[in-house]
Amino acid sequence: MRILLVGAGGVGDAIAKIAARRDFFETMVVSDYDVSRAERTIAAVTAKHGDQGARFVAAKIDASDPESVAAVAREHAATHVMNAVEPKFVPTIFAGALAAGADYLDMAMSLSEPHPDDPYALTGVKLGDDQFRQAGDWESAGRLALVGMGVEPGLSDVFARYAADELFSSIDELGVRDGANLVVQDENGEEIFAPSFSIWTTIEECLNPPVIWEKDRGWFTTPPFSEPEVFDFPEGIGPVECVNVEHEEVLLMPRWVDAKRVTFKYGLGDEFIGVLKTLHKLHLDATEPIRVRSANGPVEVAPRDVVAAALPDPASIGPRMTGKTCAGVWVTGTGKDGTPREVYLYHVSDNEWTMAEYDSQCVVWQTALNPVIALELLATGVWSGTGVLGPEAFPATPFLELMAKPEADGGYGQAWGLDDR
Repeated sequence: MRILLVGAGGVGDAIAKIAARRDFFETMVVSDYDVSRAERTIAAVTAKHGDQGARFVAAKIDASDPESVAAVAREHAATHVMNAVEPKFVPTIFAGALAAGADYLDMAMSLSEPHPDDPYALTGVKLGDDQFRQAGDWESAGRLALVGMGVEPGLSDVFARYAADELFSSIDELGVRDGANLVVQDENGEEIFAPSFSIWTTIEECLNPPVIWEKDRGWFTTPPFSEPEVFDFPEGIGPVECVNVEHEEVLLMPRWVDAKRVTFKYGLGDEFIGVLKTLHKLHLDATEPIRVRSANGPVEVAPRDVVAAALPDPASIGPRMTGKTCAGVWVTGTGKDGTPREVYLYHVSDNEWTMAEYDSQCVVWQTALNPVIALELLATGVWSGTGVLGPEAFPATPFLELMAKPEADGGYGQAWGLDDR
C-alpha cells in the first residue's frame, strides 16, 4: 500500500504519527500546499522513529485542483488517497483520486446546500450527495471510496454496525452523542475561546440546518441548536447539554443499518453557541469573498477564512488544553434476548495522554486514529469493496478488535466502552 496523504494540518500530522508505528504500508506521501508543513511532520516522525521516517516523503499539492491531486498520486504510484483537509476540497480530491486510479478515504463528506424555500423542514443538497451520485463511476472503475472514516463520522458508524450485528434484534434510535470537558488557557492561565477542531468545519456543521432521519419520514431538517438534552458522558466528563447539529452519520447510517430514527447531537455549551450565533448575525460565517480595503489596496477575502485566521490553529493548542473528549453512539431498542435495551458505545481520548505519546491534541488525534485502522484493514484484505461506501458497509468486529488489542500484540491499544444504561 502506497498512501498519498493530502493535508499536513492537525489531523494529517496525527495520521502520519500514528501510521509511523505500523508496518502495513510501503510509503506515505505527506503532501500540503505549504510543503514546509509536510516536512515538519516527517521530521517529527523521523526524530521519534528513526529509520521508519524513510517511508515518508514530502510533496507539494494543490487540493483545489483535481489535476494536481492526480499528478502527485501518479508520480508516487499511490494506491490510496487519504483526504485530510477541509471538506470544501472533497470534490477535487475525490475526482483526482479516481482519475489516478487510486482508492480514496475521507473523514468529512461533500458539503450540503440548504433547501432554498424551507431550509428548517426540508433537505436540499445533503452531505455526501455529490459523492454518492458518482458511485457508479467508482464501481465501474473497480475502485473504493470509503467516505466518512474519521471519528464522527467514522468510529461512530462502526459502533452503529456493531450494535446492529451483535447487540440488538431491532433498533429504535441510533443517537450519536459527542461531548467533552476540554479547557484551553492562555499564557496567563485564563480560559480562552479556542475551538479544538477547524472553525471552518465547525461553522459549517453548526449553522447549517441539522438533519434527522426517521424510517417513516426519511430525511428532514430542524433549526440549528434544536432539541437540547443533557447527556451523561462517561470517564469523568459528566453531564453535557447537547443539541442537534448537521453531521454525516445521519446521512450514512440509514443506508446500511436498520433503525427507526437516527440523530446527531453535539455538546457545544452556551458560550460556543453564542459565538456561532454572533458570527452568523454579522455574516462572518460567509464563504463567498468580499472586497476589503487594506494598506496595500483592496483585497478579496472570505469572512469565514478571516475568522479561521484570527483563532489559534487547533493543531497548536494541545499544550494549553486539558480534559477529555468522548465520541459515541447511544442506541435504544430490543436486545438479542427480546427485552428492551439501551447502551452507549464510546471511545474517550485524553489530551494529556495524546500529547505525551504523539504530541497531538486529543480531538485531532482521535479523528486521525480511525482512518489509519481502516487503511490497515484494507491493506490486509479484511475490509474490501468497490463504489462509494460508508464505514457501516464493513464488518465492525475486526475494526474494534484491532483497535482495542494491545500494541504489544499488534493492535492499537485503544479500549472502547460499552455502557449499559
